[in-house]
Amino acid sequence: MPATRIINIQPKRVLVITLRFLGDTLLTTPLISSLKLAYPAATLDVLTFKTNAAMLEGNPDINQIITLNGKPNFITFSKLLFSLFRRYDLAISTQAGDRPILCAIMAGKISLGFVPEEPGKAWWKKWLLNDWLIFKTDYDHAVLENLRFCKPLAIKPCYKLTPPQSKMPVAQLPSKPYAVLHIMPQWRYKEWHREGWRQLIEFLSQRGLHIVFTGSGQANELQYLAEMQQQLAISSTNLAGQLSLAKLTELICNAVLFVGPDTGITHLAAATGTLTFAIFGPTDPKKWAPWPSNYAADTSPFSSLGTKQVGNVYLIQGQTEKNCLPCQQEGCERRRNSYSSCLDHLPATLVIDIIRQLMP
Repeated sequence: MPATRIINIQPKRVLVITLRFLGDTLLTTPLISSLKLAYPAATLDVLTFKTNAAMLEGNPDINQIITLNGKPNFITFSKLLFSLFRRYDLAISTQAGDRPILCAIMAGKISLGFVPEEPGKAWWKKWLLNDWLIFKTDYDHAVLENLRFCKPLAIKPCYKLTPPQSKMPVAQLPSKPYAVLHIMPQWRYKEWHREGWRQLIEFLSQRGLHIVFTGSGQANELQYLAEMQQQLAISSTNLAGQLSLAKLTELICNAVLFVGPDTGITHLAAATGTLTFAIFGPTDPKKWAPWPSNYAADTSPFSSLGTKQVGNVYLIQGQTEKNCLPCQQEGCERRRNSYSSCLDHLPATLVIDIIRQLMP
């Protein structure tokens, strides 16, 4: 069955499926907003992993968040598919994987989704989906990739990300101007070196900023931050693991600036409008750089190579003598716990000079 273009539908119930990582969940919010603007009377639900649901907290465009606990077994997943069967007029999978596509097919009277480029792997998805788009690993930014679904639906794209929101404020924000530093990414190969962070912290402190650390609160991260605090001759606040994503959003909103590696929280910081410095290594900025809060265009805000500012986001790319950036690999050893030479050789002086020029 060839792909069918769907024009002028008015669904009463819409489901968006996003089953990847935390940052990917945030990057679907422009598509969600586009759907809500096009179909304001529709009920709009999102299916995501339970661990990612907090990224959608308080989102005014979403009626219900349906969650999955990790990767469910066959019986549990079958029950989910049965519960979703034809509940929605329109269902969209923002991933090309088998499970999200099956959810879209089962849930939607009309279903859309990505299919992989390899023809042999995609035949049944093309056959069962009402409409499909080829998922290209070298496509433009992930936000723009999701917004490609607007074209077959003939709706206007919305480019703004919606960070999580909470009715309960952060108990106590720092009384003096502060910088938020999210030092540890989920995986080692995206990590900047400890000495770089130490020099940056000392510089920010000398400029009168209180340092606030954030993080997931995992044991290894807490140990890393505790050791960092012991080495510093300044006072700092460690809030790793203590804030919900919505409260973290508020904390970042009130900060002078944010500095972080290639991680979902750096995407979140960019979405708040706060001045955000993103330290990137192997990852391709053209596809995965933080999306600036007021950026609205059909081209990626960043290219694959180069240190550059767009809007409230300044992307600082690692350095290497091998001309291998961005390699899009999991570090130099091709595993998540690998080092990345481009980040290990990124000098603190470069990062500090860039921040010095842009500090208010």
